[in-house]
Amino acid sequence: MAMENNYYDGSRIFSRLAEYVGVEVDQANFVISQFVALALASLFRTVLHPSKTKSGTRHGFGLIFGLFIGYFCFGMQAIHLAGLPALCYIVIRTTSPDIMQRLVLAVALLYLSCIHLHRQIYDYASYTLDISGPLMIITQKVTSLAFCLHDGLTKNDSDLSKTQQFYAIKKIPSALEYFSYALQFPSLMAGPALYYKDYIDFIDGNNFLSAQSSSNQMATQNGNRMVFEPSAKRAVAKKVVMAMISVVIFVKFIPSYSIQGVKDDDFVQKSSLLYKLFYLHMATFLVRCKYYFAWLFADAICNNSGIGFNGFDNKGNPNWNKFSNISIIGFEFSTSLRSSIESWNIGTNIWLRRVVYDRVDKKYATVLTYGLSALWHGFYPGYYVTFANGALFTFAARNMRRTIRGYFTKTSELKLFYDIVTFATTKFVMAYITFTFVLLEFWAGLRLYVHMYMCLHILALLALFVVPRVIPRAQVSFASTATGTGTVTESFTNVLKTASRPISNNHHD
Repeated sequence: MAMENNYYDGSRIFSRLAEYVGVEVDQANFVISQFVALALASLFRTVLHPSKTKSGTRHGFGLIFGLFIGYFCFGMQAIHLAGLPALCYIVIRTTSPDIMQRLVLAVALLYLSCIHLHRQIYDYASYTLDISGPLMIITQKVTSLAFCLHDGLTKNDSDLSKTQQFYAIKKIPSALEYFSYALQFPSLMAGPALYYKDYIDFIDGNNFLSAQSSSNQMATQNGNRMVFEPSAKRAVAKKVVMAMISVVIFVKFIPSYSIQGVKDDDFVQKSSLLYKLFYLHMATFLVRCKYYFAWLFADAICNNSGIGFNGFDNKGNPNWNKFSNISIIGFEFSTSLRSSIESWNIGTNIWLRRVVYDRVDKKYATVLTYGLSALWHGFYPGYYVTFANGALFTFAARNMRRTIRGYFTKTSELKLFYDIVTFATTKFVMAYITFTFVLLEFWAGLRLYVHMYMCLHILALLALFVVPRVIPRAQVSFASTATGTGTVTESFTNVLKTASRPISNNHHD
């Protein structure tokens, strides 16, 4: 039976339904709100099509139902949905563009941090739906907007990268434009946090034109440009089905591999090292299924509204993956930590890169990026353990690859062996370093690490400080490096292509 959480302030109208299904009411509300959003999203391409409706009406429609869904899911906590962007808008309107972007980042993170701390004090280690999730998405939106305004208002094109030039904004948005961008319902609950220029292109009906022009796919008839608006039905159906499969897997198997099980005395003290690694792999995989559900469904909502079209593939099929937050194939079959990270929470990775990594001294870029990511997530100690581990293992993996990969690129058999080993290693390392992110606790995570003899930490340190000294770096030919560091190796790709095309991200990078 679902247990009631007093911290949750959302609607209780579906409490009986939630109890009947066997889930908590907050989870039921989230799913119901997403199905409602999926249905409403189709109106953007029918009665509210840009050819029939003014942009102000489309702005208002997205904003009003965003507020409605926010209140349904969070009750009076929904006031924070307006509070954080309102404070940031005041900063944008009243401060110099030279420093505005940093102040917006500081204000948004301070506001978000207060919400994280409130949750941590009054509802510690709970997985109840709360307002911090949407606020994390809003933080990405308002800070990226501030940096784009800074680029557009204070810098010359010659001082900007191609990506920064493309997204630079030279005019401060009106209140309606700003708040509809921050709160529009298709991406309110689970993202994606698309950039302001992309959002305005969607509102004005230029998103299909932009996608086809950027990939030289513009058709002409009698000398006039023709813009196709392909149907998203197949992409939406596929993502909804995959989302539902993910949530069924999660509900079916999570009782057997709960993350809380890693605190059990028998598991910690009596199970073997191999079983511990296997259990962590299963537990973290099931948690990922929950994220797969949220992100795939959110992507389907955006696609149903017309957001996310990314041109046509070589066969003429429409791609609806421009703002996809997850590449399941890319993550689950990755052969390196780097490609795993790039395939996970893609929108957040892009935000971190454009707000921090591309704007600071490269000597500190990785550490500062991990630091902002940890602060954005909140203050549970498990987050910081994971991100500290992530930095350590990223450097270690990079060192190992530079040192030994060249020895395994001379023949296809050696390359296949290397790919299999790195695939298996990546899976276990990801489980090893990320379970603390889900567990949230420091001491429980440290206890398990100690009972696992800190085995992978020791190997990471050896990879950093010993391996480069005792193994000469292999010479890698240009042909070998040209095969890429792919998210899915060629050995796996031939098998997996029939199941799913890899998600590409055409963000003008």
